[in-house]
Amino acid sequence: MSVRDTARKQNVRIVERTSGQLRNLYQPKSGWLALLRHALGMSGAQVAARMGVSRNAIYQAEGNERDGAITIAQMRKIADAMNAEFVYALVPKGSVDDVIRAQARQKAEALVRRAGAHMALESQSLSNDQIKQRIEELADELVRNMPSDFWETR
Repeated sequence: MSVRDTARKQNVRIVERTSGQLRNLYQPKSGWLALLRHALGMSGAQVAARMGVSRNAIYQAEGNERDGAITIAQMRKIADAMNAEFVYALVPKGSVDDVIRAQARQKAEALVRRAGAHMALESQSLSNDQIKQRIEELADELVRNMPSDFWETR
């Protein structure tokens, strides 16, 4: 096993472990900034004073968080003003293997369909069962070998 493969497997383990912990994480409608501020009993003005900004800047940041428009740097600064640590993560939709397998299947299907169109022109079409089998075989091969264009969408 290559160093690259070993490193990838370690990365997969880290992502899977973290994803399992975070997948069902509560997402407050008001956003984490407002939730923590209220939990601490702090006013917007008090957080603003700790940061040297206006109260409106805090309320605007809380709105930006709810709208998905806040920056990571802003989250860190406001968290620090509330004596909190800002953490973030990316959680795949399913397991890492599921995401890879879905991409392999999509890529395999495109390749098999393209080849099938050429074969049909030569009256050598495959049956639906043969097409499905070929897609699965090619997907397995793509998962094993992951070519450099694996994640390209053409």
